[in-house]
Amino acid sequence: MDYKETLDWIHNRGKFGIKPGVRRMTWMLNELGNPQDNIRGVHVVGTNGKGSTVAYMRSSLNNNDYTVGTFTSPYIVVFNERISIDGNPISDEDLAYVANIVRPISERMIEETDLGQATEFEIITMIMFVYFGSIHPVDFVLVEAGLGATHDSTNVFKPIMTIMTSIGLDHTDILGDTILDITKDKSGVIKPGVPLVFSVDNEDCKNYIYQVLEANRSKGIELGRDILLLAKDGEFAFQYGNYDFQDIKLRMLGHHQKQNASLAMAALVEMNDLGLVDLDMNKMVSGVENATWVGRIEVLSENPTVIIDGAHNREAVDVLVNTMEQNFKGREITILFSCVSGKPIENMVRKLESIASEFNITEFDFYRARKIQDIKSAVEHPNSHVIEDYISYIDNFDGDILLVTGSLYFISNVKQHFNNK
Repeated sequence: MDYKETLDWIHNRGKFGIKPGVRRMTWMLNELGNPQDNIRGVHVVGTNGKGSTVAYMRSSLNNNDYTVGTFTSPYIVVFNERISIDGNPISDEDLAYVANIVRPISERMIEETDLGQATEFEIITMIMFVYFGSIHPVDFVLVEAGLGATHDSTNVFKPIMTIMTSIGLDHTDILGDTILDITKDKSGVIKPGVPLVFSVDNEDCKNYIYQVLEANRSKGIELGRDILLLAKDGEFAFQYGNYDFQDIKLRMLGHHQKQNASLAMAALVEMNDLGLVDLDMNKMVSGVENATWVGRIEVLSENPTVIIDGAHNREAVDVLVNTMEQNFKGREITILFSCVSGKPIENMVRKLESIASEFNITEFDFYRARKIQDIKSAVEHPNSHVIEDYISYIDNFDGDILLVTGSLYFISNVKQHFNNK
């Protein structure tokens, strides 16, 4: 397969949907010599904040002259972003090369087992493990989980460090109806003897996590207990163990980013203390301060102001609204919203309506995109409209602030349009 044929083959796996479980991954990896055992990986799980936390860690490690592979999802501009080295997406040629290694194994699995077809996410995860474990070794690999942890396709390697960014009510049809159910699934990231850096508010969830940590004899490092974050005037101080860093100023907006950065720094200094990495702490902090992550309150245009944010569930929308209120107070905000199926749309829309002077909805080209009539039925804003051609609407927007949000897949389309312009 060439690059185009590779993408067609991978995307065609989407029809097999989401199939939780690691049996197919385990079989395929074993047939390929278990390349996942060759990486020095950090496993990052959570409802929100995974991508930003990965970005902080990568930037800090790069600043200390380490090469870092990352596995993230979804992509914003090009598919290759999902597998990157030092922020540079895998080349078209390398992606096709590794896919040609993986494809015959996935086809043999259909013929020789009763495990069925590999999903799209399983295939791209396989490509990542083969690439970093066999083809292009790096110093560290930061692996972002896809959905949950216990039954996620990434949960097939032993990391050197684990991070749990947050827990919220997302993918309840698969992970469970309650925060505790989802916590139990995400706690599958905890491995024997491997430290967990985490941020969880719910007391029942915390207690469960500590039970799992104790059973695995793993160290728990909790934000708010072991990690202290003191925010003031756009800056913050970080304290953990013998480490105390003052006057940290991030490029990414929002209190939640200070939390994500604190998790990343705690993981890094813990790795340093364990002798897994040798860090210049000043370079680490500088890396955190300069880190960016596309699609998170990202300003695409200044006049007029066009902002994209991939808030795709209730917790992410709460954070977005709070950040907009803090940083754009007194401004008139027009919202352009679209989302995918399976999201708590009423809660998301109601919160966004609270900051909107105008609320517009649209539909984008994606197989899981929510139909415009479904979105319309959830909107109660007195000044709301249906936008048929959202690209033309954005190009001709002449208001104060246009906030485009609701889905990472949706803002990906918008980001690509601006790049093309």
